[in-house]
Amino acid sequence: MGASLPPKEANLFKLIVKSYESKQYKKGLKAADTILKKFPDHGETLSMKGLTLNCMDRKSEAYELVRLGLKNDLKSHVCWHVYGLLYRSDREYREAIKCYRNALRIDPDNIEILRDLSLLQAQMRDLTGFVETRQKLLSLKPNHRMNWIGFAVAHHLNSDGSKAVEILEAYEGTLDDDYPPDNERWEHGEMLLYKISLLEECGSLERAIEELRKKESKIVDKLTYKEQEVSLLVKLHRHEEGAELYKALLSINPDNYRYYEGLQKCVGLHAENDLSPSDIDQLDALYKSLEQQYTWSSAVKRIPLDFLQGEKFHEAVDNYIRPLLTKGVPSLFSDLSPLYDHPGKADILEKLILEVEHSLRISGGYPGRAEKEPPSTLMWTLFFLAQHYDRRGQYDVALSKIDEAIEHTPTVIDLYSVKSRILKHAGDLAAAATLADEARCMDLADRYINSECVKRMLQADQVASAEKTAVLFTKDGDQHNNLHDMQCMWYELASGESYFRQGDLGRALKKFLAVEKHYADITEDQFDFHSYCLRKMTLRAYVAMLKFQDRLHSHAYFHKAAAGAIRCYIKLFDSPSKSMAEEEEEMSKLPPSQRKKMRQKQKKAEARAKKEAEVRNEESSASSVSKSGKRHVKPVDPDPNGEKLLQVEDPLLEATKYLKLLQKHSLNSLETHLLSFEVNMRKKKILLALQAVKQLLRLDAENPDSHRCLVRFFHKVGTMTAPVTDTEKLVWSVLEAERPFISQLHEKNLTEANKIFFEKHKGSLMHRAAVAEMLFVLEPNKKHEAIKLIEDSTNNPAPINGALGPVKEWKLKDCIAVHKLLGAVLDDPDAALRWKVRCAQYFPCSTYFEGERSSAMSNSVYSQIAKKPANGDSSHPEGGNIADFVTSNGKLEAFKDLTV
Repeated sequence: MGASLPPKEANLFKLIVKSYESKQYKKGLKAADTILKKFPDHGETLSMKGLTLNCMDRKSEAYELVRLGLKNDLKSHVCWHVYGLLYRSDREYREAIKCYRNALRIDPDNIEILRDLSLLQAQMRDLTGFVETRQKLLSLKPNHRMNWIGFAVAHHLNSDGSKAVEILEAYEGTLDDDYPPDNERWEHGEMLLYKISLLEECGSLERAIEELRKKESKIVDKLTYKEQEVSLLVKLHRHEEGAELYKALLSINPDNYRYYEGLQKCVGLHAENDLSPSDIDQLDALYKSLEQQYTWSSAVKRIPLDFLQGEKFHEAVDNYIRPLLTKGVPSLFSDLSPLYDHPGKADILEKLILEVEHSLRISGGYPGRAEKEPPSTLMWTLFFLAQHYDRRGQYDVALSKIDEAIEHTPTVIDLYSVKSRILKHAGDLAAAATLADEARCMDLADRYINSECVKRMLQADQVASAEKTAVLFTKDGDQHNNLHDMQCMWYELASGESYFRQGDLGRALKKFLAVEKHYADITEDQFDFHSYCLRKMTLRAYVAMLKFQDRLHSHAYFHKAAAGAIRCYIKLFDSPSKSMAEEEEEMSKLPPSQRKKMRQKQKKAEARAKKEAEVRNEESSASSVSKSGKRHVKPVDPDPNGEKLLQVEDPLLEATKYLKLLQKHSLNSLETHLLSFEVNMRKKKILLALQAVKQLLRLDAENPDSHRCLVRFFHKVGTMTAPVTDTEKLVWSVLEAERPFISQLHEKNLTEANKIFFEKHKGSLMHRAAVAEMLFVLEPNKKHEAIKLIEDSTNNPAPINGALGPVKEWKLKDCIAVHKLLGAVLDDPDAALRWKVRCAQYFPCSTYFEGERSSAMSNSVYSQIAKKPANGDSSHPEGGNIADFVTSNGKLEAFKDLTV
């Protein structure tokens, strides 16, 4: 390193390296310039100067200097190493690996380069290369603990757990008997636990438990020791020992659900098996005995509600909810909501709560008790009932209950939040946003309520109000940058969906792609842990993190973002944005007076946008001055409205990039293959579209969307011209070979298949709509018959009946989809209007259908709520007197008379 330089300059070169490592870049730059005055062509100095400039955000100069240095000294491992570091800083890992390999050809035993190469191989999951590099590092420095551990982990990641165990045992053989010293006991214990988890993974269970007990004194983390021991005992079917150990663990933490689940497995009464009545009795007895031991535990009281039935369930749930209603636990309904998926339990709960409500009204106490309850108990009972009826789709009853609760105690914030949620489900998004804002104003320091309010506003497409509300909890008021820097994905997704609904594809794409970038950043963030975890010996957590990273893109947020981006690109392909030339051409066709007005409007809009940008820059520059007086310049977004994102040459090519990620990581999602079908049909990729149809049929052949895609595909194939080229003939032969294997079309034409599908699902609204749409596609002259199919649908009561009336089957979002189908696809405004009038009766709070109780109607109660100035007004309040709000909701005038 700097070997070809005289002693004085060689020392200066060492100073450059030292300055780079200590981040004293100006000092390093000064030393580099001193050397280059005498030796302007010295390759290693040029490379190090380039690397220093790269850290000072002068990337173009950095690449130029490093390439020049490499050109001047191709046989220097330093130049190749620096070139690799430059690529690594720009996340060009494959290019960086090539540079490191070139450096190792020149200096094969350079430990720094080998270590850097191993980190990149772990990041890129080049596991074979990772094993080789780690073996080389171990052979060069066998007295370094990290090299032994790294070699073992490399074999584990490369699916060779037994070899990893051998390496760890060989490493243990190099240690003294009294190892470890006190300051390394934790790290050594973690290594031992990692080795035992490897033995468990390899199936050597007896050896693992023997090793675990043998090394007990050297393992510091006693809780993990016990959890590992009980896991091995259960796998070895030593259930009696396992049960005793689980009871010991429960004495440490009686609210850990995993311990109860493990205990049930050990006594042979696991909930996954079909439990007989005698099994349920045994489990009930077990939990009653545990409840006597752990009287303060909530888990021991809650778990039996999952398996008990009938009268026993009624008794247990009654005992469970009474103290929580008295105490006033807002999360009680969330706690019990999984029971609504159990047949019959929701009906028992409804009956029980109504009895409690009646008793509290009549006697002021619970049924069968003489003691009086505090007045708040009735309010929390009404609160629970409102959420119960909301869950069952009885929104009118839910609203009456929550209104009564608000009238009872108008100062409880949770009541307004739940009323907002009920209104959202009932279809009145504007009133829901206003109620959420009302709840927010009651506690301006609560971030969760603020976030919930923002979400409601975005659902109501009030993006400006949502941004102003979200900014209240950002660091320095620069909302966009802060929310993006904090990776606030729920906000970006909700905002993107809102922009998409409003037809603003540029901003929608910008939000969806921001979420995709977060996932790319999360992937990159693992890089720092490849060396850190080996050094700190957090090996089990490290391997778990790598496995998590491998399935990162299967997360729900990424799926939503990718699907949203694909939908934007599809819409952009179907109706491309106009170019400047096309706009000018359209403008020239207008009369001179209109043209002048349009030009003036454009100039005003440009001036307004420019002024807003200047104000934003001034605010950000003012807020970016720190206490020390230093100015932190924030990067200005060159495309705030996503206009450049719309200027893509091939939207379907961009959509395909994200589609491939969904196909890799969300293969079992119906939406993935629906999007694949839409993209490939537009690209005229017939076989890929067929593949999407087959995947849809595999996942859910009875889904209305699967049926649509099947019929649309083979109808499109039927209208294609006869094949001419060899490729077309090959595609045609594949289609002919595949069609007989699709059971829905076996010896049937598309019309017959559509009729059979209708007969199977004639009671379902969405299935009828799909059949009607496909009838219109196959036979456009039968449009009136298709409309009749939809209009003949009946909104039957659902299989469950509430105590206060029947619950209807139709869902609001399905009815909206059918209305759009009638208006846009079947193109019958009269039928769409008839459907709207009909649905307005079923959903009286829906603004979409202009129901009589929705905020869309001027004489509605909720229309007054939705017109409140706090929502959507430019002077959005950060706070204010709650008494100033309208009194139509929850008797808020009571605040005026409150005294403290």
